[in-house]
Amino acid sequence: MIPEAHLYVHHQRTTELPHAPGELNSAEEPSGMRVRLGWTLVHVGLRLATPGRPAPAFSS
Repeated sequence: MIPEAHLYVHHQRTTELPHAPGELNSAEEPSGMRVRLGWTLVHVGLRLATPGRPAPAFSS
């Protein structure tokens, strides 16, 4: 596909999208729930990525 044609289609699509003022504010502070969910996903990912430790031996 011609790159200019791809850009033209992309620009036409972005002009059709509704834009509310302030809707795409990247400087906005993230909500608490979003931050907690993000850190939970990081924690789970790190636990999955690290090798497992052997289970502790129980003494009788």
